[in-house]
Amino acid sequence: MAKGYWIGRIDVQDIDQYMKYVAANGVAFQKFGGRFLTRGGNFEAVEGDARSRNVVIEFPSYEVAVECYHSPEYQEARALRINVSEGELVIVEGYDG
Repeated sequence: MAKGYWIGRIDVQDIDQYMKYVAANGVAFQKFGGRFLTRGGNFEAVEGDARSRNVVIEFPSYEVAVECYHSPEYQEARALRINVSEGELVIVEGYDG
């Protein structure tokens, strides 16, 4: 079964409030088996527009990744992020070639 991934690109306007989101989102990620592959860090934007923060989270499956996003645990954490950051988040199915 192919894994699932969240790919997020974020610009943060209020880092103190955003850190509350970072502290809260672990509840959902632990429950659904989410594991950070990247969480910020250095990057080089070689094509297209960039955001200041890039995150990739791996889940056991695509279905679990979607379930995590829609869970009450994540939605509670998301409420802390949504007004202090701007960006994109996609959920993708991994390649199980």
